[in-house]
Amino acid sequence: MGVSDTWQDITYEATFEQEVRGLQRRRESDPTCTIADLERVLQHLYQMEGADWGGRGAVQDSTLAATIAAYEHSIAQWKGSI
Repeated sequence: MGVSDTWQDITYEATFEQEVRGLQRRRESDPTCTIADLERVLQHLYQMEGADWGGRGAVQDSTLAATIAAYEHSIAQWKGSI
């Protein structure tokens, strides 16, 4: 994403960057962490995304979308480095 000026963009970008950094740290510090582990978390996140019967609200929707994107990005990068 480029320069953003809406709170949704700012929330999304901050969450995405934080999640990517956290996943990279986990990968570096936890030798038992596997791609399959991250894929299981991603599947759970997909389920959470589809289970919005109560209405999360715009902030949580943006945060969840960014978290999913970060997991997808990190998994793709990890697979690409193998």
